[in-house]
Amino acid sequence: MRATEQLLAEGGGDHVSLDRVAALAGVGKGTVFRRFGSRAGLLQALLEERSRELREAVASGPPPLGPGAPARERLHAFLDGLGAIAEGNAVLLAAHEQACAEDKYGDPSYLFWHGHVSALLAAERPDLDADFLAHAVLATFDGDLIRHLTTPGDPRRFTRSVQEMAAAMLGPAG
Repeated sequence: MRATEQLLAEGGGDHVSLDRVAALAGVGKGTVFRRFGSRAGLLQALLEERSRELREAVASGPPPLGPGAPARERLHAFLDGLGAIAEGNAVLLAAHEQACAEDKYGDPSYLFWHGHVSALLAAERPDLDADFLAHAVLATFDGDLIRHLTTPGDPRRFTRSVQEMAAAMLGPAG
């Protein structure tokens, strides 16, 4: 995984291959292949590692990320956490999107995030199509868009904007 991180930092997603990862890690390509199955599996595992703490906080952590807080507050906190991961890993996200394009909606991380966002939206606004809106919110987590909006002068612009978009979808707090 560290070899993958290094290759992403050096040359972006196009620089990552099982051959390069194996060579940099000092193992055979078969070892990498048996562990991850493919380039997409390798990128998926790295993204999962980067988001593990957020997933655990959502499932069983304290409010506002974890259970017990109002849905609107949980959504705001979740988007803050996911946004921070995205802003710090935009190159990884872009590479993952490219590698997993054919099965994006079957990705275990995507399914978890979608289920969480959909449930929060439905709890706050049962009159809306929460399933669709969850897809729409998550669609903004595009690696290229994040890189475009994330600048040294305003490193949290992307996250703040996604939070504002979600708040606008929900309407005024009740």
